[in-house]
Amino acid sequence: MIIKLSKISLPLKLTFLIFSMVLNCMGLIILQLAEEKITYGELGFLESFKDLPIAFISLFAVGFINKTGTKKALISALIIVGFCSCLLPFIEVFWFFKLWFAIIGACFAIGKICVFGIIRNNISDEKSLAKTMNSVEASFMIGIFVVNTCFGWVVSSEYSEYWKFCFLLIAFLSALTIFLLSKITISEAKPLENKSIFSELSGFVTPSIMLFLGVIFFIVFIEQGFNSWLPSFYKNHLKVNSFFALQATSFLAVFSYAGRTITANIIRRFSLPGYYLSCMAFIISLLIIIVGVQYFDSADSKIILFLFPVIGLFLSPLYPVINSKMIAQMDKEKVNLFTSLIVIFSSLGSSVSSIIMAVLFEKQLLNFYPLYILFFVILLFVTSLVFFNVSKRK
Repeated sequence: MIIKLSKISLPLKLTFLIFSMVLNCMGLIILQLAEEKITYGELGFLESFKDLPIAFISLFAVGFINKTGTKKALISALIIVGFCSCLLPFIEVFWFFKLWFAIIGACFAIGKICVFGIIRNNISDEKSLAKTMNSVEASFMIGIFVVNTCFGWVVSSEYSEYWKFCFLLIAFLSALTIFLLSKITISEAKPLENKSIFSELSGFVTPSIMLFLGVIFFIVFIEQGFNSWLPSFYKNHLKVNSFFALQATSFLAVFSYAGRTITANIIRRFSLPGYYLSCMAFIISLLIIIVGVQYFDSADSKIILFLFPVIGLFLSPLYPVINSKMIAQMDKEKVNLFTSLIVIFSSLGSSVSSIIMAVLFEKQLLNFYPLYILFFVILLFVTSLVFFNVSKRK
C-alpha cells in the first residue's frame, strides 16, 4: 500500500533535525574543549569517533533493518539517542565524548537508511523524490541553526558552565518523534532473500555508481569543512568572539535551509544535472571572490564573514539532488543496501575532512582555508561532470 508522504513527513523531518543537532554540535564542542586545553589534533580525531562507526555499522545495519522493519529500527535508534543525550550533561571526562559520538554515529547510520528507505518506498518519480528529499533534508539545516543559536546563547551567557544541559532538548525531541512514529503506518519493502550482503554489493560495482560515491565523498568532505570548522576559523583568524562565531555560522545553516527549500519547490522545472552544475558554478564564483578579498584586500576582512554563509544557498542542494537521481533508479528491495553505501562514503568524507582541517588549524595555516575549500570544490565539479557524462551514456 502506498501512503501519502504528507502523513509521515513531520516525524521524518524531526528525525533529521535531531540527528543534525547531535552530529553538528561538533563545531561548538571544538570551541568549548579547545578552551580546556585539548589540542586540535585530538579534536580532529574526535570526529572520527563519530564517522567511522557510521561507516562500519552501515552494512550490518541493513540486516537489522530488514529483520525489524524501518519503523521499529528508526524508533530504536531514536531511543538510544535520547538516552545518551540525557547522560552527556552529567559526565565530565573527555573519553565519554568519544563514546558518545561513536554511539550517535551508529544510530545515525540506522536512522538515515530508514528515512531514505521510507521515502523511496513511497515515491518512484525522480523529480518528486528530489523534491521530497530536499524538503526533508532542509530540516537538517534547521538543526545546525538551532545548535549554533541556542548553544551559542548559553556559552556566551553567565550560565556558560551549563552548556551541556542543552542536550536535554534533544532528548525531548527524540521522545516526541518516537511518539509520532508510533502513531503512523508505513509501507515496507520486501527484503531480498537468500543473498548475502557482500554478494549484493558486487552488483553496485559499476563506473556510474563508483563515480557517484566519489561525488558523495567530496560533497560531504566540503560540507564538513564548513559545518564543524567555520566557527573556529571565524574566531581564530577573523578574531570574533565565540558567540558571534557560532551565530555567523548559523547564517550558513539559514542559507542552506533556504537553498534546500527553494530547490524542493522549483526542481521540477529543471533537469537535475543542469540545476546541480549551476549551483556548483555559483559556489566556485563565491569562493574566488573570497580568495580575492583575502589575498588582495585584507586577510582578516570582515566581509568574509558575510560571504561564506551565502555559499550554503548553493552547496546545500547538491547532496539531496545527486542522491535522489541515483536512488530513484534503484529497486525498492535494494535501496537500504544502496543507502548504506551512501552513508559509508559520506562518513568517510566527513572524517577525512576533519583530520585534514585539524592539521591546518594545528599548523596555523588558516590563511589557506578558503583556497583549500576552493581546490576541493573544483575537484568535486570535475568529478561531477564525469559522473553525469557516464550516466548519460548509460
